[in-house]
Amino acid sequence: MAVSQDVRSTRIELINTKKRISLAKRGLDLLKMKRSSLVMEFFKISRTVKGLREGLRDKIGEALESLRVAQILSGNMNLERIALMFANTYASIRARNVMGVRIPELELDYGESAVSELYRATSVPVPVNEAISKFEEVLDLLIEVAEKENSMRRLLREIERTKRRSNAIENIMVPRLTENAKYIRMRLDEMERDTFTTLKTIKRKMESRQHAVEAL
Repeated sequence: MAVSQDVRSTRIELINTKKRISLAKRGLDLLKMKRSSLVMEFFKISRTVKGLREGLRDKIGEALESLRVAQILSGNMNLERIALMFANTYASIRARNVMGVRIPELELDYGESAVSELYRATSVPVPVNEAISKFEEVLDLLIEVAEKENSMRRLLREIERTKRRSNAIENIMVPRLTENAKYIRMRLDEMERDTFTTLKTIKRKMESRQHAVEAL
């Protein structure tokens, strides 16, 4: 790896370069720990989502069957009339932090409805009430699956970003700094040898002059 042209061959620069290598290695260790934690969280959510999807298929089948029964026993007109009495449903979003990644958490808000629990229990036909409950379960599961899958996408992006950063430090920054440190060490050694040789030459010349003076 080529050495940067801006490297100064001084002891201060060597000390600073070694400090940067040490700091880069500590940062690399932290990034690897972060990536491992993110991967563990990703697979944990992935296993949860797998179970939720399997449960969702069953719930959808049950809900559709209960709706078919309600249509047969109560009629479509009655179903539409009861449906209009329910309020719209909204989802609110919060977030939690996982190793610097904001993971969304969704919560359903059913709003105020003209149909109270007492009215549902006493006035809504049992097949219709059962269909309503089944589809509420489906909606809850859909929201949870959407939340988990969104979390997985965010975690996956952060895992890839962390991997790129750690690779850049491990394969580019640390080797480059190490080469710079070797180059500075080599240049300092050369300068020390040159200085030592120069001092020996000066010493010999001074000794020769001293002997010449003493011979007079």
